[in-house]
Amino acid sequence: MNDAPKMFDLGLENGVLVGPTGRAYGHLYVSGGRIAAIAAQPLPAAETVDARDLLVMPGMVDAHVHFMDPGDPSREDFPTASAAAARAGVTTVIEHTHARPVRTAAELEAKRTHLNDRSVIDFGLAAHAWPDRLDAVDGVVGAGAAFIKAFTCTTHGVPGLRAADLHALLTRLADLPVPCLVHAEDESLTEEAERALRAAGRDDPGIVPRWRSRAAEEIAIAVVGQLARRLPARVVIAHVSGAGALAEVARAREAGAPLLAETCPQYLTLLEAEVLEHAAFRKFTPPARAGGRADLDRMWHAVAVGDIDYIATDHAPATPAQKRAGSIWDVHFGLPGIDTTLSVLLDGAQAGRLTYERVVELYSQRPAQVYGLYPRKGSLEVGAEADLVLVDPKQEWRVRDEDIISRAGWSPLAGRTLVGRAVRTYVRGRLVADGDEVKAPPGTGRFVAGAGA
Repeated sequence: MNDAPKMFDLGLENGVLVGPTGRAYGHLYVSGGRIAAIAAQPLPAAETVDARDLLVMPGMVDAHVHFMDPGDPSREDFPTASAAAARAGVTTVIEHTHARPVRTAAELEAKRTHLNDRSVIDFGLAAHAWPDRLDAVDGVVGAGAAFIKAFTCTTHGVPGLRAADLHALLTRLADLPVPCLVHAEDESLTEEAERALRAAGRDDPGIVPRWRSRAAEEIAIAVVGQLARRLPARVVIAHVSGAGALAEVARAREAGAPLLAETCPQYLTLLEAEVLEHAAFRKFTPPARAGGRADLDRMWHAVAVGDIDYIATDHAPATPAQKRAGSIWDVHFGLPGIDTTLSVLLDGAQAGRLTYERVVELYSQRPAQVYGLYPRKGSLEVGAEADLVLVDPKQEWRVRDEDIISRAGWSPLAGRTLVGRAVRTYVRGRLVADGDEVKAPPGTGRFVAGAGA
């Protein structure tokens, strides 16, 4: 402890501090919204919290969420979703909304202004790559976009980029300090599958995995990998869904493409066949790929050993009424996930699938590093912002739809018991959630600019 003040603002005492490389018993102190000291013995603080039997982790950084705001607030909005995030131990999100895409610096600034008093937690914003507006990329990165999102197939009303478009985009990004997050599904294959299924009169839930097939995802990843070998832009493959997609990422890496891989909790917990029973409530893309426990085990192993770089929710909710409001073709893609993702990972750690250190790396440090927020975010180091979560690793809780804070009001994990839960969440040293109670109002959270600003 160097040049420490005589009285800290906050002390989290007697906890186990968990970072990506280890854990240690100790006392963590906050002043001026930043971590000011870590000590072996208690120090004076205006407020102290006994963290005995708890894990002290850096707040989670969810780098891929859709809070629909501005856009379709009937599905989700920032005040609600950021409150759900705070309750769940997430202190920073990076958000992009397909219903009101950000393509220019002016659109990013308008969205930032709109959200100025609407978030409980800190937030970054991403922008969309539009095939006929690629010349706007430099400006939107300079305005603070954390990453550029590119689709290789038209989805959610966002046009897909052909290989030539993606080449042009990555050429631009090669000189810019933010990554490209790629939704990888081959448009020619998804289009042809849809044509054939509709021609056959299919409107049953089984269309989802055939429409958004393994081949479509894997071929798109292979093409992106070829481009990433040739261009020095940083590229992240979004929501890698299963073993086949992972194998394509691995092949691209072996050939020299520095691809990063994101996955989501749905690919660790849900089975492909569930769509047959749950229909639109399992309509997301890429769909679940696991045929059984062995496939889920393979994904957990990939997460544990580093084949996956980080976890994000891809939180994209719709209400039950919206999920029932049309055919399987027409209802919204997407699942809620912000309420439960940290607990899914903690449950995995409790079961021995991965370590608590790896949980911190996957859902806090690594996304902060990838998107230019580290060490300000995602760290327990002295000087980092005091975004902190106290975790009870032994708390058992049953996921219930009625307890979901997100506007979705339901969870694909409803009925499951998870072990491990956030019990207190702090943003820049301010208590934003205590147990089930959200303690801070919208407007507490601040905009966090990307690395190009």
